[in-house]
Amino acid sequence: MSSVSERSEIDAEYKWDLESIYATDDDWEDAYEAVAERVDELEAYEGRATESAETLLETLELRDEIMREVSTVAAYARMRRDEDTTNQQYQALTARSQSLAADARSAASFIDPEIQTLTREEFDAMVEAVPALETYDHYVDDVLRMKPHTRSAEVEELLADLSEVTGATGEVYQMLSNADMTFPTVEDPQGDSVEITQSNFTNLLKRPDRDFRRRVYEGYFDEWESVRNTVAASYKNSVKADVKTARARNYDTAREAALDGPNVPAAVYDTLVDTVHDNIDELHRHAELKRRALDVDELEMWDLYMPLTGDEGPDLEYDRATEHVVEALAPLGETYQSRVAEGLDSQWVDVYENEGKQSGAYSGGTYDTQPFILLNYQHDISSMYTLAHELGHSMHSELTTDEQPYIYSNYEIFVAEVASTVNEALLTNHLLETVDDPEFRKHVLNEFLERVRSTLYRQTLFAEFEHEAHRLEEDGEPLTADRLDDLYRGLKEDYYEPAAIDDRIAREWMRIPHFYRAFYVYQYATGISAALAIVDDVLENGESAAEDYLDFLQRGSREYPLELLRIAGVDMSSSEPIDRALETYGDRLSEFESLLD
Repeated sequence: MSSVSERSEIDAEYKWDLESIYATDDDWEDAYEAVAERVDELEAYEGRATESAETLLETLELRDEIMREVSTVAAYARMRRDEDTTNQQYQALTARSQSLAADARSAASFIDPEIQTLTREEFDAMVEAVPALETYDHYVDDVLRMKPHTRSAEVEELLADLSEVTGATGEVYQMLSNADMTFPTVEDPQGDSVEITQSNFTNLLKRPDRDFRRRVYEGYFDEWESVRNTVAASYKNSVKADVKTARARNYDTAREAALDGPNVPAAVYDTLVDTVHDNIDELHRHAELKRRALDVDELEMWDLYMPLTGDEGPDLEYDRATEHVVEALAPLGETYQSRVAEGLDSQWVDVYENEGKQSGAYSGGTYDTQPFILLNYQHDISSMYTLAHELGHSMHSELTTDEQPYIYSNYEIFVAEVASTVNEALLTNHLLETVDDPEFRKHVLNEFLERVRSTLYRQTLFAEFEHEAHRLEEDGEPLTADRLDDLYRGLKEDYYEPAAIDDRIAREWMRIPHFYRAFYVYQYATGISAALAIVDDVLENGESAAEDYLDFLQRGSREYPLELLRIAGVDMSSSEPIDRALETYGDRLSEFESLLD
């Protein structure tokens, strides 16, 4: 019987060190109470935040102090919950911290509207009077930019209060998919029962036995079918919340609202979709190559995750994976490389899957803590790439914290996904240059192709789905389970034309948690495009290009995303980086075609 370990069975060295934040839950309680009492201090500044330069500085610094403390309290609670999503105690702590964060946002909600009563010239005069305000120059520029979409202080407070409610559908979905849903066990070719989980599902679809893959695929999606109406209702209301919030802020569409936050033009989104569709034949070629490699008459959806090599790939222990990752980062300089190595030795990473653990992977932590990485390591090459990916996020945070004040520490996802994918691309280059084992090299090449397929093409498909779902809601069309299935199925047919599209794959939208953060996923696709361009530059031009890239990482959110990427030498307002990425993808496909021939 293949089963998932209890958390108590995992060695401490493979668990993250949350005690470095709070030694005990009692310490968390003390921190929670202390910051909860401080939230009310902001009331003294309401209605007078801009009466003088000194008062404005006091207001902003107090707000930042409180938000820093709240973010640490919330991060600890969430990460404790994610260790075991069925743990009622940490579910409660998470709920309390989320309420506290909503209260803090509500208490501070008067600040932006009051700043927007200033002109740019008036703020510049304040900076002249109190030079310390210069720290907030870009922040104030962004606040003034958003004036047409900021409501009165009363409405802003109401919207802040409602954020806990409007975001509740995502939490309901997480509880359903991670804590309440139970997937079946499937007998493998050796006669062992294998438990399907959210974390191991795609890994099981890489097993060489095709009938086993089919049974895993059917069992997994049949479980989703059993909650189909619940998930449809959850997502429908998430979309409604996006649309109504956008309208409350005077936006025509939810997409416009989402992209305007980081100041990314809608044309960037459209250029991505158009460029991917212009190169959709390369994805079709990949699907056909996979059919040939697997020697099947027709590529089925349960074949899609199978490597072109036709087997599961080499077993890769976590400790060896960390060595590969650290070695691969050498082009970014010894300081960057050694800092990653130190982090891995300092329990940044919660490595292995355990019962009830949050599925997937992420990089967490706050301005005042070390980074923390949640993994569900599966002893394969893909998991090694996931580690490299999350370390990119963690190092971005570390370098930003070193150089920037708190106000600029929460960089936009648009640039965050560049940092993570640069690490992946460097890992690919390193492995292809240093590993002699031909079978291992085939799997690395396959991993690159799968990463582009799943990151550039698949995330663009997702971006099209959520754009259309929001458009339907905005046009007053009902978002039923059938309508969502039909929409998703149509996109799957366009993207995977050579393969068989069955009824179960039409439900795949139900398993994508990122849809509860609207218009998020397209940034994976733009991120990999920018990252491949940066890595090409670093490998070609060496130290100078690496320094430009590290400068980009150290800027945090002190500038707008497109401006930041220009520091690293990439112009995402054009299709050029996307075209370059897809050209590299095509070249790698040709390499594998030659191996197959």
